[in-house]
Amino acid sequence: AFKLLGFLDVENTPCARDSILYGSLGSVVAGFGHFLFTSRIKRSCDVGVGGFILVTLGCWFHCRYNYAKQRIRERIAREEIKKKILYEGTHLDPERKHNSNSSN
Repeated sequence: AFKLLGFLDVENTPCARDSILYGSLGSVVAGFGHFLFTSRIKRSCDVGVGGFILVTLGCWFHCRYNYAKQRIRERIAREEIKKKILYEGTHLDPERKHNSNSSN
C-alpha cells in the first residue's frame, strides 16, 4: 500500500487519492498562473503550495461529506429492508394494512 507521509494510506482511505490528485493539479495551475502574471519565482512557489493545500482540503471535505451522506442513506436503506423482511406477511405489515383498507 502507498502511504503518503508515512501515515495516510492513499490506496485504502476513501477520497484520499482524488484529493491528492486534484490538489496537485491545483498547485500547478495556481503556481504557473501566478508566475505568468508576476514572473516572481519564489512567490509563485508559495502560491502553488497554498493552492495545493486549499484544493486538497476543499476536495477532501467535499468528498468526505458526500461519503458520509451516502453511508447514512445506505444504513437507513438496510434498516428499512430488515424491517420489511421482519414484518412482511404479519399483521404489522404496513402494506397489508394499506391493502386491507382499500379493499373495504
